[in-house]
Amino acid sequence: MSLLVVGSIALDSIFTPFGETADALGGSAVYFSVAGSLLHPVQVVGVVGNDYPVAELERLASRGIDWSGVERADGESFRWKGKYSYDLQSRETLETRLGVFADFQPKLPDAFRSAKFLFLGNIDPELQLGVLSQVTQPTLVVCDTMNYWIQSKKAALLELLARVDVLMVNDGEARELSGDWNIHRAGRWILAHGPKRVVIKQGEHGALLIEPTRTFYVPAYPLETVFDPTGAGDAFAGGFMAYLARTGIVSDEHIRRAMVVGATMGSYAVEQFGIRGFDPVTLADVGRRVRAFEDLTHVSLAETLA
Repeated sequence: MSLLVVGSIALDSIFTPFGETADALGGSAVYFSVAGSLLHPVQVVGVVGNDYPVAELERLASRGIDWSGVERADGESFRWKGKYSYDLQSRETLETRLGVFADFQPKLPDAFRSAKFLFLGNIDPELQLGVLSQVTQPTLVVCDTMNYWIQSKKAALLELLARVDVLMVNDGEARELSGDWNIHRAGRWILAHGPKRVVIKQGEHGALLIEPTRTFYVPAYPLETVFDPTGAGDAFAGGFMAYLARTGIVSDEHIRRAMVVGATMGSYAVEQFGIRGFDPVTLADVGRRVRAFEDLTHVSLAETLA
């Protein structure tokens, strides 16, 4: 079943205590598609300027990424520059230059309109609604957002929430959207506004899946080497969506498995700068790391407590 992502395609310059990189491939659509394509082909809609290293995108096409929905506009590409603290938990944005992304109006190629699995990356909710109107009968729609849209376009965002199946945000965004500091109550507030499920990403602390009658938690994969957390959330989304597209099943059990696959993809994203952490990764590698979660999380109750 076809998997479509609509989001940003950027050039990132990143500074951490462990090194730095300049003009690396980045943006929500890039991280999502590189992670997701390990499991399932991905269609991408976005925009780049005439300064973008398109050859680098074309090199990634062999992974199963269809870039034919990426518009090439006259002007500068979206660029972001950021600096992380020593523990990699705090991030300072040094520069944001939207370039051609500022005027981005997503237009889906005809071949993309029948996508069954749709991820709406972190763009203006009015644009996300416009993408939804172009897709015919999606099986699953997942969206992301950010504090800026919560503050400036909340009415449009609430309209969007009524039309999506899953909202995927970090804990700070969930709190700001709901106005509640308690993450579980925040999740319930979001559910009451439309989505069937909420995925709340918590960085090194893992991710929560909040549903109407139960909650599921997946920890972050334990790593001894972490270089760059940029894009980990989008890689999580790519793994999550690609697993469901690969199986074609959107059941409670498969959603939970998709959470584990998402956490696995997020772990690869942070091991190198940009998308380089995915370069050596194979499907077999993903399988081994996914299975490692069983040992990481499984415990049998003592007979006396059963």
